[in-house]
This record gives sequence, structure tokens and C-alpha cells, in this order.
Amino acid sequence: MKYIQIFLGFFRAGMLCFGGGPASIPFVHREAVVRYQWMDEEAFSEAVAIGNTLPGPINTKLAGYIGWRVGGFWGLLCAVLAAVLPTAILMIVLMTTLSHFSEHPWARGMTRAMFPVVGAMLGIMGWQFLALAAKGLRWPVAVAHFIVAGVLVWFFNIHPAIILAGLFLWAFFGHKITALLKRGEQS
Repeated sequence: MKYIQIFLGFFRAGMLCFGGGPASIPFVHREAVVRYQWMDEEAFSEAVAIGNTLPGPINTKLAGYIGWRVGGFWGLLCAVLAAVLPTAILMIVLMTTLSHFSEHPWARGMTRAMFPVVGAMLGIMGWQFLALAAKGLRWPVAVAHFIVAGVLVWFFNIHPAIILAGLFLWAFFGHKITALLKRGEQS
């Protein structure tokens, strides 16, 4: 039963989302956190953050990690197959159909209509991540992280993976650096 749930969860997420990796995250979140409760919000946020630093599509990385976590090797296999195969088949059918009807106004309108939907889903997910960060860091610190990361990405064109790597390093070594600085001040 567990493997069927893993397959169905990632099959739904793969079949219902369109628009690339970031658009699939809310769908995977719904299956993994809300519907099946395989993990909590914090564990999911960490999986997304780590997954975003690695190369490749986020949907497949999340499927592999969550499948492994829930069902070991066979869970990983079910999740990745469910995430990849149906989506590949659907994309072949969809792209063939869209290319055939690409000159029709309804086809152009359909593709343009997806942008605000994906933007709204990403905005909701961003707000949820900010609220989750505020629980652990408090709002002023979480908002400051958000603003600094936005400035680094927008104005200095620093890749988000580099910012995430810096935050991971600070999370692991920040307390040691702080302790060294305090020891230096006391001397």
C-alpha cells in the first residue's frame, strides 16, 4: 500500500503541474506534507533548499529523496518513475498538440494564462517559507535574510545556489565563528 501511495502522490504531482521545476514544488508539497504527511513543513523546506543547490530538475530530486525516506530503494524507484514517465508522455502529447495549433489565438491565450497561475503558486509558497523561517529566526531576521538575498540575486546577479550554500555554511559554522569572535574580544 505504501508504494502505491508513493506512486500516486508523485503521479498526481507530475501530471497536474506544468511550467517547470519551481511550479511542481507546491504540488509535491501538497502530496508529501498535506495529504500523506510523509514529512513536516520544516523537513520539506530543507529538502527543497538542498534540492535547489543540486543540478537537475527539482521534481525528480524531491521524488527521489522523499521516496527513499518513505520506502527505501523501492520507494525511490516508485517515486522517480511516477514523477518522470507520465510527465514525459504528457509533455510529448501536449507539445505535439500545441505545435499543431500554435497559430490559433486560443492556444496562445492558454499558454499566456499559465504565467499568473504559476506566479501565484510561487508567491504562496514563498510566503509559506518566509513564515516558516520567521518561526525559527523571528520576523525581523527572516525579512532581513529575504531582502539581502533579493538584493544579491537582483542587483548583483549572484546565483541563488551560492546564497543557499553561504547560508548552509553559516548554519553549520556560524556559532563557531561567533564564539571565536567573542573570545577574541575578551582577550
